[in-house]
Amino acid sequence: MKYTGIVFAAAGLLTMAALAPAYAAGDAAAGEQIFEHTCHLCHQIGPGAKNFVGPELNGLNGRKAGTVADYAYSDAMKNSGITWGEDAFKKYITNPQADIPGIKMFFAGLEKTSQRDNIWAYISQFKADGSK
Repeated sequence: MKYTGIVFAAAGLLTMAALAPAYAAGDAAAGEQIFEHTCHLCHQIGPGAKNFVGPELNGLNGRKAGTVADYAYSDAMKNSGITWGEDAFKKYITNPQADIPGIKMFFAGLEKTSQRDNIWAYISQFKADGSK
């Protein structure tokens, strides 16, 4: 019985270690705040999202760049060859104009790694139909 505390402590540490990668990727709630203060000026996401100044962002993860219907992309974006995923998005959102010269998006980028992690955690949870 004296080992019970050690066993529970070890089990707790193993559980936290197993869950750590889920938290390391970013905080979706913090990402939502970034979206609301920065991205929503041009983009919509979630149920009922439509193209606006920029394309709607539902289902971004795994989507080929420049393919949202009824949005007038620049040739640079349409011809970028990018399929959006975590690495491609974080590279792009660091400095969009430097990543894909000639795009229409005029945004300086997100300087901090934590901001990029958080915004990806938020955006990537949305499916193509706007549900989470």
